[in-house]
Amino acid sequence: MYAIIETGGKQYRAEPHGLLQLESLEGDVGAIVEFDAVRFLQTDQAPIVGNPTIPQALVKGEIVRHARTRSITVFKMKRRKGYRRTRGHRQGFTQVRITEIVAP
Repeated sequence: MYAIIETGGKQYRAEPHGLLQLESLEGDVGAIVEFDAVRFLQTDQAPIVGNPTIPQALVKGEIVRHARTRSITVFKMKRRKGYRRTRGHRQGFTQVRITEIVAP
C-alpha cells in the first residue's frame, strides 16, 4: 500500500515506515504530522484516484529531524564587464517517517 501526497507544492510517494525528505515543516522532532492532500492511494484491492484529492484519506507521520542540504554554489557573470557574483545556498528540509496510511 502506498499513497501520493502533496505538501510544499510538490508530490511525494509515501509508504508505511518509509522516510521522506520534505520541504521544511513546522513542529518539533517527534511531533506527529498529518497530510490530508492525498492525490492517489494504492490499496490491496484497487487504486483510488482523487479529484483532485481523496476525501477522508489521511497519511500520518512523525518528524525525525530538521536539517539542511549540501551547499550549492550560485555563480553569476557578465562577460567582458568585470561582473562576477558568487553565493552559496543550503535548502532546509524536514525528514518524516510515515507511520500510517488511512484509507476512506
